[in-house]
Amino acid sequence: MKNIAIDGPAGAGKSSIAKLVAKNLGIVYVDTGAMYRTMALACLRDGVDTSDEQAVSKKVGDVEISIEYIDGAQHIFLGTDDVSSEIRQEEVGKNASLIARYAFVRSKLVSIQQELATRQDVIMDGRDIGTVVLPDAYLKVFLTASSKVRAQRRYKELVEKGVECDIDEIEKDIIARDEQDMNREVSPLKQADDAVLVDTSDMSIDQVVSRIMELYNAD
Repeated sequence: MKNIAIDGPAGAGKSSIAKLVAKNLGIVYVDTGAMYRTMALACLRDGVDTSDEQAVSKKVGDVEISIEYIDGAQHIFLGTDDVSSEIRQEEVGKNASLIARYAFVRSKLVSIQQELATRQDVIMDGRDIGTVVLPDAYLKVFLTASSKVRAQRRYKELVEKGVECDIDEIEKDIIARDEQDMNREVSPLKQADDAVLVDTSDMSIDQVVSRIMELYNAD
């Protein structure tokens, strides 16, 4: 299998880039972050305190998450409910980062992700794809960008959706999430030893996609 692993901090453009690379190569894009967001949404819907590891543990056993491709687009389901749009809320993202610290949550979702990668060539993005989920991936890329650039991108995205927001608060949240992701005990965010670092701060989306395509086709 010629799988691609893309890791990096929040707001580095991983999902957008991965989707375009997947389209160009004709392979399947697996949004692992969406899985964690869906798990977080399940907790929020039931009023589960995501900082309570024991409470989350009890909830996780009952959660059913699945991925379907409809008209070429990935849709993620919580049970039978398509939550593809709902999981993109800011509150869900913050809580997803919290529950991603828990070993039992990661274990359940990683097994689903690995099984998908044995069936077909995939591209996955997340925090620990190259180090844990797909350690033998054909290509590993670590995407990053400055916290200021990532905040500007997120601010623009929210404003375009009509959401009122403060760019300084967004950057503070991004820095806090970086700290949390890099210092969690289970599968912390880090660059795999054999991953290629790509800083997207001064690159357009097309330039980043081209760079990854070059790396993929290097052999």
